[in-house]
Amino acid sequence: MLEFVNSSRLLAEDQHNAMRSVTSFMPQNHIAAHGGKMGILLVNLGTPDSTSVKDVKKYLREFLSDPKVVELPRLLWLPILYGIICPFKAPKSAENYKKIWNQDQNDSPLRIITRGQAQDLRDRIATEQVVVEWAMRYGNPSIESKIKSLTGQGCDRILVAPLYPQYSATTTATVVDEVNRVIKAMRWQPAISVMPAYYDHPAYIDALAKSTLAHFDKTGFKPDMILASFHGLPETSLKNGDPYYCQAIKTSRLLGERLGLGEEGVATSFQSRFGKAKWLQPYTSATVKKLAAQGVKKLAVLTPGFSADCLETLEEICMEIRDDFINAGGEEFSFIPCLNDGQFGQDMLQTLVSDEMHAFRAKAKNVASLTSKANLLNKPS
Repeated sequence: MLEFVNSSRLLAEDQHNAMRSVTSFMPQNHIAAHGGKMGILLVNLGTPDSTSVKDVKKYLREFLSDPKVVELPRLLWLPILYGIICPFKAPKSAENYKKIWNQDQNDSPLRIITRGQAQDLRDRIATEQVVVEWAMRYGNPSIESKIKSLTGQGCDRILVAPLYPQYSATTTATVVDEVNRVIKAMRWQPAISVMPAYYDHPAYIDALAKSTLAHFDKTGFKPDMILASFHGLPETSLKNGDPYYCQAIKTSRLLGERLGLGEEGVATSFQSRFGKAKWLQPYTSATVKKLAAQGVKKLAVLTPGFSADCLETLEEICMEIRDDFINAGGEEFSFIPCLNDGQFGQDMLQTLVSDEMHAFRAKAKNVASLTSKANLLNKPS
């Protein structure tokens, strides 16, 4: 018995010394063991850090140098971007950002709203095992910083939720590209799942309809026509197989049906054209002018492709497009805000994220079950 005790003591001492030997050469930033948590990462497009020309130029360089955003040969495009686009477009963009910048918080509406969406979702679903973060594809906070934050908090599974209802290679795919770039450099990689586009999800269509009706109830506005304006893309994107156009059209159709508008439905157009190439049509500017010429006096516009109000909605739609309509003979123009971090949008977001969380967990359980069965089958008899 004494011999057994001595042997056990010696074994314990050997294990202790071995651990001391291992920890002695561990770097100070050695990754702690993951705690089995799930991270939720909301991602939107991005925004400059300030309205300074320097920060806007930095943002434009990062955004427009993405090969999926501008699909031109790098040798042709980058000199144009750095030598012509940024020097001339940045000052004008900076002035436009100043028009919509939140002076009280000294931040852009997009960043404020996305932060609010994440905080509200955190209040709804976060537990000791679920961590909610948010990031921007371009600008700050970066996807890389937030993935590192999530893994540092013990998340070995991350659900990436791009806040783009309609899928496009220029938006959703670039988020996936960046996530893959980040985890490729990680030795201990978390499992990743990506929330799919939700352009026809009942919760999304319902949220849009409720938001639209609530806006009319609040303002008393009774439109002759409702127009859904989506961010435009080069026409070549459709020819190359991008589903964005078709998904946008379906969103408008489903919203019209949900609102009970009959055959007239919700009209669709595309905004934010950049450059001289043909983009998805009809263009929003031309559409509102045409509607005014046809006798539409009261026009309501919503932007279902944007999950949060930003430069393209607050400046382009509320100011430029409104002026186009009024100057063409229209009388009243009403912008229906994005879902933002309001109740309708957050109810939808909770539904979408919760469904994907359950699917992610179920997949992990199925893999574990299959692995266990395989081990039993391979176990020597």
